[in-house]
Amino acid sequence: MNGTIGIIGGTGPAGRGVAMRLAKAGYAVSIGSRDAARASEVVGAMAVPTEGSIRGVANEDAASADVVIVATPWDSAVATVKALRDQLADKVVISMVNALIREGRELVPLYPSRGSMAAQLASALPSSRIVGAFHHLPAAQMEDLESGLDADVVIVGDDAPARELVASLVNEMPGLRGVIAGTMSLASAVEAFTAVCVSINIRHKAHSYVKLEGLAT
Repeated sequence: MNGTIGIIGGTGPAGRGVAMRLAKAGYAVSIGSRDAARASEVVGAMAVPTEGSIRGVANEDAASADVVIVATPWDSAVATVKALRDQLADKVVISMVNALIREGRELVPLYPSRGSMAAQLASALPSSRIVGAFHHLPAAQMEDLESGLDADVVIVGDDAPARELVASLVNEMPGLRGVIAGTMSLASAVEAFTAVCVSINIRHKAHSYVKLEGLAT
């Protein structure tokens, strides 16, 4: 895929990890934040691969990229993208948002009114092409390009060409393989399983991830 990538709300560990792998694949990535100065500060502390580039910008600037990833906290995701609806129209928008809360040593999933955060964003952005991806990845391993990560990224959405584009993008990122699961109806299960992954890692003090065996390469 050619073009630029914007990550709305990308200054957290998950957003930074995706940005690092995209930059390693040669992409120009914009990490967005409500505060552009904060985004620039975060990027300044990152060891950005020379193959691509990462810059810190306001969310509005990140939304101007060719493909946009939403990495905000779940409870602010809909309001954030609604304010950027015009900029996101006709674009592939990737939701990596999980609605999770912590209870003791576990994370448990919440179920939004439309069943998943990806579906919530699709409702808020009717002119955008929403795809869910990047849910089950350990942030620290994503940001560390020497971690030996070898993970699968489960991809869901109703727009088949958009799903294929996202799968191609993921396959360019080192240590990742894109696996298309199906339509948006599966997004709820995919997002909820993130709670299982994170809870396992908390309990076992590990950084495990999803790898699907038996698929043709």
